[in-house]
Amino acid sequence: MDLQLHDKRVLVTGSTGGIGKKIAEKYLSEGAVVYINGRNEARCQAVATELEGLTGSKGRARPAAADLSDAEQTDALLARLAEDGGIDILINNTGIFEVKPFEQISDEEWLHYFNVNILSAVRLSRALLPAMLRRDYGRIVNISSECAIKPLGQMVHYSVTKTALLSLSRALAELTKGKNVTVNSVLPGPTWTEGVEHYFDTLAAEEGKPLESLTRNYFADHEPTSLLQRFVDVNEVAEATVYLTSNRAMNGQGLRVEGGIIRAL
Repeated sequence: MDLQLHDKRVLVTGSTGGIGKKIAEKYLSEGAVVYINGRNEARCQAVATELEGLTGSKGRARPAAADLSDAEQTDALLARLAEDGGIDILINNTGIFEVKPFEQISDEEWLHYFNVNILSAVRLSRALLPAMLRRDYGRIVNISSECAIKPLGQMVHYSVTKTALLSLSRALAELTKGKNVTVNSVLPGPTWTEGVEHYFDTLAAEEGKPLESLTRNYFADHEPTSLLQRFVDVNEVAEATVYLTSNRAMNGQGLRVEGGIIRAL
C-alpha cells in the first residue's frame, strides 16, 4: 500500500528513543526524509545513521538536535529546517512524565510540564502551519495519551498537559478548512518504552512490589478495562501515526491506540 509519503520532509520530535524513534523508522520505510530530534547532537546523529541503515529503509535520516523547551533553540532549528526546504509533516512527540503525588507538584514543575509537553508543540505548529496552508499540503500529529481522556491521579500534571494537546489539535484543525492540511492526535495507551520502564521502576518502589510482579499483573490490577490486556507495542503506535498522515479525510481526530482502556462509544 503506497501511502504517498516518498520524499516528504518529516520532523519527529523526541525521536532518539521510544515511540518517536519507531515513528521515524516507519516514515523512513515509506521513503521520507526524516529529521531525528533530541537534545544531544551526537545521539541524534547516531540514531539517524542507525535508522537509515536498517533493512527496508528507503528514505534519508538527518539529525536535528534542539531542546524544544528552549525557544531560542527551537527558533534555530526552525531556521535550519527552512533552509532545507521546510517541513511537510510534523509529529509532536516530545514529552515528559513521572509518578508524583499531586500535592507535591510545585508551580515550577507545572510550568515545566506545560513548556515541554505543550509549548514545544505550539512553537513548532505556529511556525510551520502557515507554510503548510500556503502550499496546500501539510500534516501535524500531536502524540497525546489515553490519560487525556482518562486522567491518572498519580500523574495529574502529565494528564492535564495531554488533555490540552487534544484541544490544541482540534483548534488548529479548524484553521485548515478547505485545505489539504490536517491536524490530528494519537492517544497511545500504556506502551512499553524506556520511559515506561522507568515509570514502572518508580511505581514498584512506591508500592513495595517486585517489578516483574507489577508488570505481570498491571492490567488486572490497574487497567481492568483494557481489552488488550498487555502493553501496546511501539510499532502499533507508529503504524497508526503514519497511516493517519496519509488519509486526508481524517482531520481534527483523536485516534485511540490504547487497547480499549477507555470505556466509551
